Amino acid sequence: MSLPLHFLRPAAQGFAAGLLLAIAGCGVSSKPDSASAAPPAQGALPAEVLVRSEAVMADTSMAKRSLGAAPATSYAPMPAGEAYPQGYRDEQREQYQALADNPIHSVAEAPVSTFSADVDTGAYANVRRLLNQGRLPPEGAVRLEEMVNYFPYDYALPTDGSPFGVTTELAPSPWNPHTRLLRIGIKASDRAVAQLAPANLVFLVDVSGSMDRREGLPLVKSTLKLLVDQLREQDRVSLVVYAGDSRVVLEPTSGREKAKIRTAIDQLTAGGSTAGASGIELAYQMAQQAFIPKGINRILLATDGDFNVGISDFDSLKQMAVDKRKTGVSLTTLGFGVDNYNEHLMEQLADAGDGNYAYIDNLREARKVLVDQLGSTLGVVAKNVKLQVEFNPAQVSEYRLLGYENRALKREDFSNDKVDAGEIGAGHTVTALYEIVPKGEKGWLEPLRYGSSGAVTSGKSGEIWGNRHTARALSVARRWEQSLDRAADH
Repeated sequence: MSLPLHFLRPAAQGFAAGLLLAIAGCGVSSKPDSASAAPPAQGALPAEVLVRSEAVMADTSMAKRSLGAAPATSYAPMPAGEAYPQGYRDEQREQYQALADNPIHSVAEAPVSTFSADVDTGAYANVRRLLNQGRLPPEGAVRLEEMVNYFPYDYALPTDGSPFGVTTELAPSPWNPHTRLLRIGIKASDRAVAQLAPANLVFLVDVSGSMDRREGLPLVKSTLKLLVDQLREQDRVSLVVYAGDSRVVLEPTSGREKAKIRTAIDQLTAGGSTAGASGIELAYQMAQQAFIPKGINRILLATDGDFNVGISDFDSLKQMAVDKRKTGVSLTTLGFGVDNYNEHLMEQLADAGDGNYAYIDNLREARKVLVDQLGSTLGVVAKNVKLQVEFNPAQVSEYRLLGYENRALKREDFSNDKVDAGEIGAGHTVTALYEIVPKGEKGWLEPLRYGSSGAVTSGKSGEIWGNRHTARALSVARRWEQSLDRAADH
């Protein structure tokens, strides 16, 4: 198929059509007449002609270049015949966060855009699951940044010893002849699994009655055994389960005892209510018991998020994760199940726990997350990564950020290390898309009755678009700091 967004790499070709539908449905009523004939296709211009300042800040202690090659990434489409029973569709209790679209900004009034990086990919796999069920995904299930970041992109690796490199690119918008799409890409330094720091992992498994279906506990068990195969002798694994209460099934065990770990996983059975909070509390205790200084200390929570015993309200659970991340233990959430799936909780718990979120709808997706991309899932190269883009009002009149609605930050948060942001794993790629209106083009916003935007600009309107050498208005800054809490560094 042809690739409408010509700046997207071949790895995303199979997803391009769906991406266009998702972006076009962002809820903005485009004032420019998108039905009019588009001008002749133009070549992509370098983004430096548009952006005055693009800065990236991260808090990291892992700024070393990778010596290992990136593992090959597999894709995990579900076969068309692997459908879910009709009974699962009768009562839908899935929970999603309703998010308003990012607003349109006038560059003259708000030239700076700031947001936290995001490497979660759960939305893509979950939307795929819903479509395979023959259901139209609810609006809250489609988070554009996770749909885009599901795929790897051929961005340049850092060459200066920094933890990640930054690239920018500009292309015509395929749905609006008056706008352009700006892509900002980040590629984290990579490392092979063998080069990762020793890992202290706690498998936290929901064995409540809601997981007693093939997409629940049986898939969880198969998923975790894939990860067991990747363990090294220096790694440690604990297994904690919860239903009506929580208990330790496996004390911290060396990765060389794979048969013992598999046996502990195989004995799990589902039944009872869901006391998720007590399970999380116990998992953090086990992580502290086997804590590895300067190692990877992480809980992998496998659940449908349907907590109904003990602390079950969203804010309290999220605050628990915020408090516990200060101990140096991160929380990754792996979503399973259908119908009662609490996607809102899973995504936000991972964010609060300094981890990442993935949805596992089949064993191929499990292999992608925990085998092919294990280095990215576990190994963090940059913490608290924030993006800040400053647009040149002489060349851009309006812009809107596509996606990242729940990652927005205030301008002053960029330099505030107390404001938490996203983490980037080894080899991760992060993509952000802006739709921008070049100066002189028809925009979304009504012009002001009083005052003139010309007072804040200089030069001929639109001249930058015809000659990429007319001006160089881009500067890229990368900033990161060593973590004060060395125990929290991976």
